[in-house]
Amino acid sequence: MSTQTAPVLDTFSSRFIYEKAPILVYWESTIACDLACTHCRAEAISTANPHQLTTDEVKAFFRDIRSFGERRAPHLVITGGDPLQREDLFELIGYARELGITVSVTPAASPRLTPEIMRRLKGAGVESLALSLDGSDAAGHDSRRGVPGTFKRTIDAIRNAGEVGLPLQINTTVTQATLEDLPKIYELLCGLTIERWALFFLISTGRGQNLAEVSPGQGERLLNWVCDLIDSPDTPFAVKSTEAPHLRRILYQRLHARGGTDEQFMQSSLARGLGIRDGNGIVFVSHLGQVFPSGFLPIEAGNIRNESILEIYRNREPFVSLRNVDELKGKCGRCAYRLMCGGARSRAYASTGDPMESDQLCPYPTIFFHDRL
Repeated sequence: MSTQTAPVLDTFSSRFIYEKAPILVYWESTIACDLACTHCRAEAISTANPHQLTTDEVKAFFRDIRSFGERRAPHLVITGGDPLQREDLFELIGYARELGITVSVTPAASPRLTPEIMRRLKGAGVESLALSLDGSDAAGHDSRRGVPGTFKRTIDAIRNAGEVGLPLQINTTVTQATLEDLPKIYELLCGLTIERWALFFLISTGRGQNLAEVSPGQGERLLNWVCDLIDSPDTPFAVKSTEAPHLRRILYQRLHARGGTDEQFMQSSLARGLGIRDGNGIVFVSHLGQVFPSGFLPIEAGNIRNESILEIYRNREPFVSLRNVDELKGKCGRCAYRLMCGGARSRAYASTGDPMESDQLCPYPTIFFHDRL
């Protein structure tokens, strides 16, 4: 089977490798959360771990983030649990901004997320928010969040974010339970002001191990629907997939079917997200300081309490291996699209115990590789 890649993709392949610094640093600020989501990666609980990073430890961590780049630091995403459960959250946001680090926050839609908090987040210099919506109505969403009233609070929070001018991403988890509801969720979001809709394809980790993933065929059909939304001038916001990188392969195939070229693909906005992301452009730091390639790939590479995140990201396994597509195994290793896609390394690990194995969600058959690739 061919492993040839398009010449232009070979030419630009260095753009897919982020060995010196990540683009995004995700910090799990706490595991405390008032919700009880059925798919929670963090398996959040109602109270904070007494051993979570202290204010001073977090500030030292932020200084390390800033030292990743002289001109521009990676973007910091403060997640959880619920970041609003940390009493020092605004102090830490302010410190990050003083260092020149841009910040996004992913709060829980709990009673803590008031209009006043929205205004404070905006005033603190937060660049954007992300909220989760996993149902088109209260019955569906609240059953997955574990707390009645969460759907209404989420819709209210979306509107409040728009009123204060905070750009907003909506995250929706794709499972067998949410699959049929996605078109209705899309219709609901079209009536609200958001910047991006991110479809998070379930990874069987944390509480998500108790949920059912979509099948490869369902995933392919869904991603083609996502491509329809991306291609449509009527879609009022950006749409992306998370943990389903073969969306890039489908978009690339569609471009060529319309007579487009590799050069056009590389010059488009699509090229910004190419390549493996886990450990290559993304790094995740837990509330205890553990460093992982991503929140969905729980292979600990070190701890910021013991060493610099720069050293861990640049030189520790599995980060080094994840940045080498030649180490991919199975059909992902043979795939002509491995440079632009690379498969979801977190799903490979969840299903096989090896992050370099094939992503079982992608149905693309290696025997039908496009000749020109």
